[in-house]
Amino acid sequence: MKIFIDTANIDKIREVNTWGILDGVTTNPSLVARENTDFKTLVSEICKIVDGPISAEVMSTQAADMVAEARKLAKIHKNVVIKVPMTEEGLKATKTLASEGIPVNMTLIFSAAQAILACKAGARYISPFVGRFDDIGEEGMNLIAEIMDILDAYEFDAEVIVASVRHPIHVTQAARMGAHIATIPYEVLKKMLHHPLTDIGIKRFQDDWAKMSKE
Repeated sequence: MKIFIDTANIDKIREVNTWGILDGVTTNPSLVARENTDFKTLVSEICKIVDGPISAEVMSTQAADMVAEARKLAKIHKNVVIKVPMTEEGLKATKTLASEGIPVNMTLIFSAAQAILACKAGARYISPFVGRFDDIGEEGMNLIAEIMDILDAYEFDAEVIVASVRHPIHVTQAARMGAHIATIPYEVLKKMLHHPLTDIGIKRFQDDWAKMSKE
């Protein structure tokens, strides 16, 4: 399973990239707004750090405007993927962009039916949100299971990006279901690093080594 980081913060992207595990980056308007930086400049800088798909979202609501905006974003770097919302206009824009060879990440997917439409329109990636279901007392990972069953039954080219990840368990469940990608917030990636038994083991090794060195 590929691992993306879900942030627009350059320092966090640069740090996680040094771990050797990062395959791509997803951003969204809310994440970009926190950085108080020109959007295109920010995307360009991210592309210099990570050699993988970098999702940049259009803000227009009409298909023609989405396409025009997407074409400009796509010129920033060959790795830019255009995030388009799951709407009627978004489907129209996705069909056009896909026909031009511009990869699309269709976002804000909350049902398997929406995922089917996104695949049919030619989306290269589809982003179902699991954490937001958990927030309202539903099991978000059930959606991933449904979508993976559908993709396994047909020859769609789309890859599933498990989004709105809240904790490491989401990542493990996504991997067990065969999801292609999980896009993970920095804080969750840090949690994935640690286990109390690992910390105990390291301390024990260090203590034993120090004891031996004294002897």
